[in-house]
Amino acid sequence: MIEPKLEVPAELRDLAEKTIDQAEKAFAMFFDAAGKSMTAMPGAGTDISKQALTFTEQNMKAAFEHARKLVHATNLQEAMQIQSDFLRSQFTTAGEHMRQITGNVMSAAKDATKGKF
Repeated sequence: MIEPKLEVPAELRDLAEKTIDQAEKAFAMFFDAAGKSMTAMPGAGTDISKQALTFTEQNMKAAFEHARKLVHATNLQEAMQIQSDFLRSQFTTAGEHMRQITGNVMSAAKDATKGKF
């Protein structure tokens, strides 16, 4: 069975890419401002918050890259493969992020209770 081509006009693909670029720039400005505000207000949870912000930024970058790949998919099978690869990567990344955050929370809790018992 022949897979039908995705007939998306070049103008629409260009518009989608420009929209992705604009959204990515807006998120970059947000992450920059959020990072600066965390630096200005140090506290007990600042390191964990910075780490969570970093992970969120990495996830957003992956999502924008995923969107760019989808814009250029030429058939449904390719689009499904791109989606499958993205989901697999995101699950792996999320698991690693959770392990790192859990380790840091446990370490912070351990540090906070030193000398109290």
